Amino acid sequence: MERNHIIGFILIFATLLVFNIVSSPSKEELAKQQMERDSIGLIEKKRVTASQSTTQQTTKANTAATDTFANSTAINKDSFVTLSNDVLEVTFSTTGGKIVSARLKEYVKIAEHKGVTTKSDLLLLEDKKNVYDLQLPLNGKTISTAESRYSPSVNGNSVVFTLQIDSIRKITQSYTLAKTGYAMDYVIGGTGLGSEVQLNWINFIDKIEKGYRYEQQNSTVYFREATEDNADYCSCTSDDNENLSGKKVQWLAHTNQFFNSSLISKSGGFADADLTTEMIDYQTNDDLKKLKSSIKIPLVNGSHEMQWFIGPNEFNTLKSYNIGLEEIIPYGSSIFGSINRWVIRPFFDWLSTYISSKGLVIILVIFLIKMLLYPLLYKMLHSQAKMAALKPELSKIKDKHKDDTQKQQMESMKVYQEFGVSPLAGCLPMLLQMPIWIALYRYFPASITFRQESFLWAPDLSSFDAFIHLPFEIPFMGAHLSLFTILWAISTLVYTYYSTKDVDMSANPAMKYVQYFMPLMFLGFFNSYASGLTCYMFFSNLINIIQTVVTKKFVFDEEKIRKELDIQKGKPKKKGGFQSRLEEAMKQQQKNNEEKAKGKK
Repeated sequence: MERNHIIGFILIFATLLVFNIVSSPSKEELAKQQMERDSIGLIEKKRVTASQSTTQQTTKANTAATDTFANSTAINKDSFVTLSNDVLEVTFSTTGGKIVSARLKEYVKIAEHKGVTTKSDLLLLEDKKNVYDLQLPLNGKTISTAESRYSPSVNGNSVVFTLQIDSIRKITQSYTLAKTGYAMDYVIGGTGLGSEVQLNWINFIDKIEKGYRYEQQNSTVYFREATEDNADYCSCTSDDNENLSGKKVQWLAHTNQFFNSSLISKSGGFADADLTTEMIDYQTNDDLKKLKSSIKIPLVNGSHEMQWFIGPNEFNTLKSYNIGLEEIIPYGSSIFGSINRWVIRPFFDWLSTYISSKGLVIILVIFLIKMLLYPLLYKMLHSQAKMAALKPELSKIKDKHKDDTQKQQMESMKVYQEFGVSPLAGCLPMLLQMPIWIALYRYFPASITFRQESFLWAPDLSSFDAFIHLPFEIPFMGAHLSLFTILWAISTLVYTYYSTKDVDMSANPAMKYVQYFMPLMFLGFFNSYASGLTCYMFFSNLINIIQTVVTKKFVFDEEKIRKELDIQKGKPKKKGGFQSRLEEAMKQQQKNNEEKAKGKK
């Protein structure tokens, strides 16, 4: 077996040797293959060399572009350009090509500290912490231009800021201030920028008005979606965020209480807006809020046309743009906002064309409203006079049912019905005035018409009228006392006394005292509110008191009223639906009380 194995291995080796000799290429074939390999190697070497060269050139070009962009801050020193017209002066910085200040020439800022008042220019967008950053895609990254130096080119009331990124790419920002008014055309353009530019805008809202708390509550970010009919806004009283990813925004506005800085698209709208408001403690900071707007600005044919509005929240001016910009004025929503926009505002404006004093306009409005409502007031006072004339009958009922207040109420209702007296008649004038009061509550702090308009001792009807400055702070009231608020509280107490002294409150004695506590409770609320409203409320009470006293003393005759009651008593009675239900409810309640009393026994 070992001999056979050895012979087998020898034969296999010999076979492989012969096959290798027979199948090996000749010298000519080897030379040809070598030539082919050399040719392929040479081609591959050239390709690799060319690729490396191209890569090096591209890297070198991109590095040069990046270096050029990164070093753009060193092109020139920071400088400023100013455009001005009759009402607006706008200052720009070559760093970022952005607005660094907007002075409203027709308005001033009034500051008050410990009774000392100072005036200064009213500036918007001037806070050094503000950010206006256009971001561009470059080398796969997003590059900020906020600190880059732009080259300015001024022509009349226009300026063009240009940032040369490299030999191909550049970005321009063009501003043209209108000859008059608060509008300024704004265009972002350039070459090699792609399809859009990202804008990050951060605006710190400074203190401009005297009433910081209400100024903060009326400062926020407003916006209007391109597909919506009405504007919307971030919360005014807390931190908030509105993410409008996938939606178009026609305009957005950073608003103060009486002024705004709005950016309006004229090229189809902004995209993917992300809007944020952050509350700031105004007691320890110079700012009220931090407003942030991040938007994508689509480039149509390499540019996007826009418009700035930097000015007052004046209704007719904003409405003239026909894009709902006037909705940033916080007049309120639903019916009360409509009353302010379309009834109270135009009426005040119409009267103001004839009367220069806004305080006198307020008093005239009060007088006209009181005259219109006097028939209802007369009816209320007449009803109260009838109730006063029925005191003897009501006193008998009280004496008869001393220990049963439920029975007293039922028997009193029968007396009222018998003599044709409605104890609810006095509520109607109050109910009719409630919508006006609620609307005015929003109107005075929102209307720039009353800003810095003085009347009597109040220097600004849009803010509180501090006539005493305290060296300490009273909880819920602040470190001051407002005279109109105090006069309103006193007049409310006087009017409450005159209007309810003949009203029977035996059924609910607590109401007799609650009505006197209410004005005192609201002292803290109105002490820091717009003095235009407390002025209105005080003179409204004053006219009410005069009308009440004069009517009761000179118009009504007690003997005549008693005769009217006796005549009414003899007439057949027909119960109204409400009165019948009220009596039925009282009877049912009395029955339930009696059953409970029996159950306890």
